[in-house]
Amino acid sequence: MDRGIRLFFLDLMLLMLGAVIIYFGFFSDGITNQNSSFQMPSSFLQLNTIFLSILIEAIPFVLLGVFIAGFIQIFITEEQIQKWIPKNRFSAVLMSCVVGACFPACECGIVPIVRRLVAKGVPIYAGVGFLLTGPLINPIVILSTYMAFGNDLKMASLRMGVGFAAALIIALVTSLVFRKNQLKRVPENTIEHGLNPKASFVKKFWHMLKHAIDEFFDMGKYLILGAFFAAFIQTYVSAQSLLQIGEGWVSSTLVMMGLAYLLSLCSEADAFIGASFRNLFPTSSILAFLIYGPMLDLKNTIMLFSVFKVKFVLYLMVIITATVFMCVSFLSGL
Repeated sequence: MDRGIRLFFLDLMLLMLGAVIIYFGFFSDGITNQNSSFQMPSSFLQLNTIFLSILIEAIPFVLLGVFIAGFIQIFITEEQIQKWIPKNRFSAVLMSCVVGACFPACECGIVPIVRRLVAKGVPIYAGVGFLLTGPLINPIVILSTYMAFGNDLKMASLRMGVGFAAALIIALVTSLVFRKNQLKRVPENTIEHGLNPKASFVKKFWHMLKHAIDEFFDMGKYLILGAFFAAFIQTYVSAQSLLQIGEGWVSSTLVMMGLAYLLSLCSEADAFIGASFRNLFPTSSILAFLIYGPMLDLKNTIMLFSVFKVKFVLYLMVIITATVFMCVSFLSGL
């Protein structure tokens, strides 16, 4: 089957899935009315509620991400990017991590931005640094962490310091293994289709909007799919059974990392969930939850697979998991 036809049917199926779930979300009261002969299972309604909450959290940041990606595509040239990126690998990684730490984005919204940057010539390892620090330690995330833990600066500082160190290590290790951009394909709408560099601002702005819209629908289907799987797992996999496993510090750390991956929480709100585990798990395990989730969760894994080559994403998943675990383990031994 032709690639274009396959993509069309994938878009259509995901659109239908989203429409059905949203319909049940808004009209479930009428469907489950006592006078109705048809009763929706409570688990399905719970799945629907979780699915919608994930989408509502993620979509504003995805919109921000695609508009920034559109701006990069139209207003930023490859030559400008080459001038800004240091030639030295360590300097390039350090710069990307610092810029990402100042950038308010979630793990979903950052993916289209990184795709555009890499397609424009940013080294893949610098893209990884930006990809990891953007959702993890931007100012909004640090402020929410500070508030979630009772205006205690300790956890916010640990998240910022350990998270930055882990992202730096991951990006540097990536630079030793991968040099090429690792994109599956250059998206068709990355080409300006003959747009004159001297075109008026209005014309460039219009092209930027068109790129942003194309990017949103390109990434949106994977966001919907990832949100659905995350909601499905949260509904039908008992979190209590996972919590019972986490007795020692090793198992509790792995359990909290697993929860962070499966829950797929927005990084601007995950600290409030993490704070609820303070009486159950040690600080190092909760820190692993706060660092691992923004770097890697179920919904952004699907988005990463849609953008980058499978080998690269699998490698990135392994190195993120190992690095975060080692970093918080080192901290727990201090």
